[in-house]
Amino acid sequence: MYIERIPNRNSPPAVLLRESWWDKDAKKPRKRTLANFSKLPPALVEEIRACLKGATARRLEDAFEVSSALPHGAVAATLGTLQTLGIDRIISPRPARQRDLVVAMIVARITAPKAKLATAQALSPVSPHDTLGQALGIGETDENELHAAMDWLLARQERIEAALARRHLGEHALVLWDLTSVWMDGRSYPLARFGHSRDGKRGKRQVEFGLVCDREGRPVAVEVFEGNTSDPATVATVAGRLRSRFGLGRVVLVGDRGMLTEARLREDIRPAGLDWISTLRAPAIRALAETGALQPSLFDDIDMAEVTREDLVPGERLMVCRNPLLAEDRAREREELLQATETRLRKVEAATQRETRRLQGATKIALRVEKALTARKMKKHFIVDIREDGFSWRRDAEGIAAEAALDGFYVVRTSLPKSAMGAGETVRSYKSLSRVERAFRSMKTVDLKVRPGHHRLADRVRAHILLCMLAYYVEWHMRDALKPLLFDDETSRQAAAAPTKRSRGAALKAATKWSTSGLTVQSFHCLMTHLATLSKVRVRPKLETVAEFDMTSTPTPLQAEAFRLLGLRLP
Repeated sequence: MYIERIPNRNSPPAVLLRESWWDKDAKKPRKRTLANFSKLPPALVEEIRACLKGATARRLEDAFEVSSALPHGAVAATLGTLQTLGIDRIISPRPARQRDLVVAMIVARITAPKAKLATAQALSPVSPHDTLGQALGIGETDENELHAAMDWLLARQERIEAALARRHLGEHALVLWDLTSVWMDGRSYPLARFGHSRDGKRGKRQVEFGLVCDREGRPVAVEVFEGNTSDPATVATVAGRLRSRFGLGRVVLVGDRGMLTEARLREDIRPAGLDWISTLRAPAIRALAETGALQPSLFDDIDMAEVTREDLVPGERLMVCRNPLLAEDRAREREELLQATETRLRKVEAATQRETRRLQGATKIALRVEKALTARKMKKHFIVDIREDGFSWRRDAEGIAAEAALDGFYVVRTSLPKSAMGAGETVRSYKSLSRVERAFRSMKTVDLKVRPGHHRLADRVRAHILLCMLAYYVEWHMRDALKPLLFDDETSRQAAAAPTKRSRGAALKAATKWSTSGLTVQSFHCLMTHLATLSKVRVRPKLETVAEFDMTSTPTPLQAEAFRLLGLRLP
């Protein structure tokens, strides 16, 4: 092989890579063109000519250098999913810098959640942490511009949520609604108030927010409340939103028993023309058992039965369910709490019998006993006799036995007629609330990390939580598509009353840590970390006439499969 320059009249000469050989049949030399090097830089052509003549080729590291290598795969997967879902067009149908900044904050919430200041620094081309800023053409930005984009987003919240409602909530919509709290540090955080902490953080101010989801757990809307707002007080807000803002027809609202109380059903749900699915509270279940409608012996062979009690809950259907695993858990937990309470009572008893600084007086002893009984909420299960010089106590065996008889029972209530929804589907619909809890776990702790908060304006807090909701919307669809590579169950096996069991395929994945396609199975977070190793590399040739160029590292089989499942082209 050799390089030959062919004159081309008034044009630059053609530089061709050619090969020559001796044709035995024709008994003459022949040659053919293998490649056209006319567009290559002259210096590179000379390098190739020297190699063809036997010169030692320059080492690769001497010919090129890598000026940067940025994580790219996780950004490409998340941004591609967001754009496929059309979230950018829902936010704003017209391109705008504010939209790009909002999209960047949503993607960053999934790939690398951090404060807005750190996010702005990561988007900057001066010190980028990944290719997100490059992919969206953000350029230079700072936290003030991101905060302004959040204000711009919040003004469009109603239109965004209405678009998601049209997409996922049909004419006969089943709507999941639940509330959670996020504890915050500091005193100046807006909307933060002392209230009931669902995270068990005593002495911490908190902010509450609720999610409106479809039956599959996709978030459609979010509402932020002050930290001392009770669950039932939020029902009026969501009931008004479903009809007036979303324009839905027949709506079935699914909420837990602490949310949809009798007062809220009477004052908010029925006047709004909504149907509902919830459960009875413990006193109502005991009242149902006393009437004879709930007989534990009947559930030895069945796990669900539908009853109607117009005297207790007029106009409603009741699905009585029994979960044996739940019964075992409650019995075990009750015994542990009783023993812990008895340990505290023994300490108080010892204080009334010690030699020095003996605890005396009925009032003082009663205060200490009350504290011991209420610490584990076991006061109802003990009978106490307090004297001036001591006290005696024993378990209320009859009360404990009466409560134990109802272990594992729960009663689902609904206003829907049987023709609209069967008993099994009604129970499964109520159990779908666990999907909202899964969204809360992802937003609060696992992936998106709503806290710690760094905002000092109430509307910025609302915009921040709206960003997290949109990020979870994208993550939900990514998780759904990537199920074959995750530990998630690929088949929907939501049982009615019986405990939901893991499918055979999911159990096999959990045991072997391998998917059916021979790839490792992992959590969503670990998969995103692995996708981030797919890098975008900036290569700088040491030849003066050759410009810098970008190239992407070769994807691993796991990365290639992830992009295939997401329906995206490999970067």
